Amino acid sequence: MAGSEAPENQKFCLQEVLDTFKLCLSQNKEVYLEHYVAGWRGLVKFLNSLGSVFGFISKDAVNKIQILVGYLNGENGSEYVTVQSMVKYELESELVDLTKRGSHPESGCRTVLRLHRALRWLELFLERLRTSTEDSKTSIMCSESYNESLAQHHPWLVRKAAGMAFCVLPGRPAFFEVMNVGPPEQVVAMLGEALPLISEVYKITEELYAKHNLLDLP
Repeated sequence: MAGSEAPENQKFCLQEVLDTFKLCLSQNKEVYLEHYVAGWRGLVKFLNSLGSVFGFISKDAVNKIQILVGYLNGENGSEYVTVQSMVKYELESELVDLTKRGSHPESGCRTVLRLHRALRWLELFLERLRTSTEDSKTSIMCSESYNESLAQHHPWLVRKAAGMAFCVLPGRPAFFEVMNVGPPEQVVAMLGEALPLISEVYKITEELYAKHNLLDLP
């Protein structure tokens, strides 16, 4: 929303994301899809609060969120309570295009995989922000995180556009300000609390997808 402040419900708040990812895992370490989606809604607010620079990622994330909400609210919603139950249901029902794009281009498994890859990029970037100094360059931190994660799954043109977009990122203070937490030391402390939770959700999902050979879905 250029030229105007984001309404309260659109403002990013790191505390909200922390609270949501705390709810993500069941006692036996299954990932609740509803809370995963809610966590991503918060992360989209973070991306959008920095202007249009992350638009190419946030627009795709919003699209993926809508697909998953459709499954959660659909007639088979009970099969989508956790990422684990979703994978089991869709594989057993042959609802996943495993080797080439076919009749299930928006399967839950493929949709979560795209968010999963982007979550890794955000996790790496936020960790770099957490451990950065006041004069650290956010453009370098963001590019390094992108090259270690999402870039591997993007075509050359998208990678080129991303690299150019990262060059105009605001400095570290601007990132800390949009967290809506308080002074830098509080932001660093809360990131220190949130990132292990995000990392655990990522790791559990990665292992599940690896076990079922789903990490390279077309």
